[in-house]
Amino acid sequence: MWLPLVGVPSLIKEGLEPYREFFCRDAGFEHVSRYITGLLLSPNKTLQGIDAQQVWAKAGGVSRRAMHAAVFEAGGDSEGLLARHRAVVAGEHRGRGLEVMVLDWTYVHHDRGPEIYATKRAYDPVEGRMSTYPTLVTAVVAHADRVDGLALEVQFPNSQAEELGYLNMTAQEDYTALEQARERFIDLLHYQKNRLSYRKRTEIAVEMVRQLEAEGHFPQAPYAFDNGVLSLPLIQLIEQQGKHWVSELESSRLIQWQGQWRRVDEIAAELRQQHPESFRRVNVKRRSGEEKAFWAFTKTVRLKRYGRKRLVIVHEQADLSDTPRFLLTDALHWEAGRVIRVWSDRWPVEIFHEFCKQAVGLEASQVRKEEALKRHFRLSGVAQSLLQRTPAGGRKSERFAFAEDNQQTVAQKLYTLTRDALSQWVQLAQGLFAQGQSYQQVLERLMPV
Repeated sequence: MWLPLVGVPSLIKEGLEPYREFFCRDAGFEHVSRYITGLLLSPNKTLQGIDAQQVWAKAGGVSRRAMHAAVFEAGGDSEGLLARHRAVVAGEHRGRGLEVMVLDWTYVHHDRGPEIYATKRAYDPVEGRMSTYPTLVTAVVAHADRVDGLALEVQFPNSQAEELGYLNMTAQEDYTALEQARERFIDLLHYQKNRLSYRKRTEIAVEMVRQLEAEGHFPQAPYAFDNGVLSLPLIQLIEQQGKHWVSELESSRLIQWQGQWRRVDEIAAELRQQHPESFRRVNVKRRSGEEKAFWAFTKTVRLKRYGRKRLVIVHEQADLSDTPRFLLTDALHWEAGRVIRVWSDRWPVEIFHEFCKQAVGLEASQVRKEEALKRHFRLSGVAQSLLQRTPAGGRKSERFAFAEDNQQTVAQKLYTLTRDALSQWVQLAQGLFAQGQSYQQVLERLMPV
């Protein structure tokens, strides 16, 4: 719904109050607050689309450049803002039951923006097509009712193969001219600089965990991640902090089985065919509160490099006809049900990614600088948490009619924010009419041609 935004809705203003100190000027904080409002309520979540909906107190308005400068360029500690966000979120999660910290990554598609920072045109295996995107590494915390972003880091694309190909193609046997030698040396320096500065997703995940554990906001929360994030430095760091982790294991991984190194999927097939009774039924309570039955085999095994860990082979069908899932954990004393329970709380990170892309404009940025893109991602994460805190609205007769277990939906929360924004719009119109302005004057003020 396209709605003129007269100001910042009271619910958003109240939610942003803990972050005020990270913005130098009141005017800058006003722009950031309006930008976050636009991420939540604007149908076009680009800076241009959000700015087009703004109605300012003074006649003539404020230039779009002013909002761009306040949001993406002005002085302010965006990393400190995210640290404050983690502290705010921690207080809201405390005492709410089992919470799990999840590490993952996603592609942030920008098919029309090849010049956006950190984008690279490559094949997207998730959507099965070529696309232009940067990779975003994320950390979230989830419990039964909420999922909140804790860290969002952009991975600069790896172009070493292309750069090396260029160097090989332009190589000469000798460089007689000093200027040619100088240019060649600069090319080599750039290649070396990019090679050393490139960070793998697993390395970014390690830095995230180090930061999260240094702050200590979630001392009891275990970690969950898939095999794309699993690495030896990561699990060593988590274990050094006295915490546990659960990861999915690829089917080709070798484990020691009866004195031989064998693939884990071969062992699962052998157990399924020769010893189906070894898979025991386990009832696991999921985030929704309902119980689901799994059939699991668990055993402590040894893996190369990782040492002794607990393996859980999981089926969802009683006849074991479905493809098994392989889970790994350092918690040797955990039973299969607890491992599956923690792993099931990894899936909210996928909800977080889709939520941010569809509801708060994660893919809407059109900026070309690193810091600007980081600020957009971090503000999107803050907006996502603000929306979750918003109470549901709608008519009482239909408020929860179509939601499972009386859960509040995103649309109902957006209804509340839209109603708050609309009330400001109506109040401004009422004041302008009271001043004697005509219908055309009021319309021009709210929706200028």
